[in-house]
Amino acid sequence: MNRFLRFTFSPLLGAALLIAGLSACETTKRGFPETSSPTNDPDVVNRRKLEASSKQVAEVADGKIRYIVPREQLSGAFTRAFGDGTAIDKTMIRKVQETPKDKAVYYLVGIGLRDGMFRAMALPLQTSSDNSLYLSSNAARYIITGVGCTFCFFNFEKNEIVGTTCEENTGGSRCDLRVEDNNTFFPRR
Repeated sequence: MNRFLRFTFSPLLGAALLIAGLSACETTKRGFPETSSPTNDPDVVNRRKLEASSKQVAEVADGKIRYIVPREQLSGAFTRAFGDGTAIDKTMIRKVQETPKDKAVYYLVGIGLRDGMFRAMALPLQTSSDNSLYLSSNAARYIITGVGCTFCFFNFEKNEIVGTTCEENTGGSRCDLRVEDNNTFFPRR
């Protein structure tokens, strides 16, 4: 190649490589939206705290409960939580409200049998400002065992479980209530 062409093409080739190199550099920011922007809104702060220590199981909309966690999964979690061979065949979320002025309290309830005896467990749910229902890992467990009783009911006072009642009142039939301070309903990952 003669000197003239080398002298003309060298700066052009260098400029082309510089432009190609600069265009390969990304100068815009995309792909990672801000997810934890600071806020002073107490509802948002409380919901974030709730989500950090709890799992959402349902939400309330227009007075109806919509399950986020499928009932089959809840049934399996109740069976695992009992850990004694109790087979849960019914799960539900019950709204408890002593008077219309009281704030409603929701309980996640599992009902089943062990060796032909009635068993049930109730777990209080926490309500967020957007009507989502969360189960906290430190929520108490209310456990009923029926002895000679085909069905037991939870008794409430001021929206809290305080005892049980046997469906039929025959001699020797009773419902035993045990309360435990926390639960392992949803295993931690």
